[in-house]
Amino acid sequence: MEKHTIYSESKKSLCNILLTGGTGFFGRSLLRNWIEQARYCEKVPQVCILTRCPQTFLVNFPEFSGHDWLKYHKGNILNPASLPINVDFTHILHAATDSTLGPKLTPLQRYSQIVDGTRNMLDYAVSNQISRFLLTSSGGVYGAQPQGMEEIHESYNGIPDPLIADNAYSIAKRCAEHLCGLYFEQFGLQAVIARCFSFVGRDLPKNVHFAIGNFIHDAINSSEITVLGDGSPIRSYLDQRDLAEWLSGLLFHGIGGEAYNVGSDQAITIGDLAFKIRDIIAPHKSVRIKKQNNNNFRNRYIPCIKKIKENHDVQIKFTLNESILEVVKNLNTSTVIVNK
Repeated sequence: MEKHTIYSESKKSLCNILLTGGTGFFGRSLLRNWIEQARYCEKVPQVCILTRCPQTFLVNFPEFSGHDWLKYHKGNILNPASLPINVDFTHILHAATDSTLGPKLTPLQRYSQIVDGTRNMLDYAVSNQISRFLLTSSGGVYGAQPQGMEEIHESYNGIPDPLIADNAYSIAKRCAEHLCGLYFEQFGLQAVIARCFSFVGRDLPKNVHFAIGNFIHDAINSSEITVLGDGSPIRSYLDQRDLAEWLSGLLFHGIGGEAYNVGSDQAITIGDLAFKIRDIIAPHKSVRIKKQNNNNFRNRYIPCIKKIKENHDVQIKFTLNESILEVVKNLNTSTVIVNK
């Protein structure tokens, strides 16, 4: 079939972004970055947040109201009829995946949310002649990092076992990526993939399944910092302020039909992370390693970020210590979890 390009030269030159998942961790990271840019009189795009409940979000986060470049639309990626009409968006940044509350969904619900939601947004891009599309995927699409592989490169085509229901999130992200590739091939949609790893920042939930958030919560609120496993898994954490800049760069300049790892390549064990957080926040507290068998198949989870650094001139600006201190400084304003 002949490729049909959706790009329209008549599009307005002003950048106008439809952001799904804008009330979640990724979305708030981007919004804070644009607010900071506007504060210094830098040019920021027009942004429309697609969310199921704008009022609740703005009550919980009033700092995101009152910006003339930012508006909200009540809708749901799983209901195409609820999406904005009569619009002139130039970009879609699709980050609507409940990674925070996802474990409360059934595997089939998680799969459908990711795959069906991505398909709906891709169809929306084509029908509205929106030329650029960024999907926030996951480093989980690679499956377990092989022993002896220090960093996962984008060319590694590993995959979790698709017959295991608990892999629904990662498999669905792979399928969403494939859909982006199909729409790039058939319609010329400049769909770019951001394979996101682990992050830290003021908007990271402190009381769900993210180890670094749990450790910070323990350091502030508990008598000790608890590591459920043996502390040996290896992770890396990119500051959400760096994350926002990297995602913005990919949205505007990423090459269509390609994937980029987004994360830090500075490795640390979970055990060492717990002690680091203790030393920074609560030196008087102890760290207890329970050594429970939590069946963590992902013992090492470190991306190779050479591609994005060389192609898009990004860098890691914030150290892990600086990121942890930034979380603590903003704890009073960042403890509410919002459904996207």
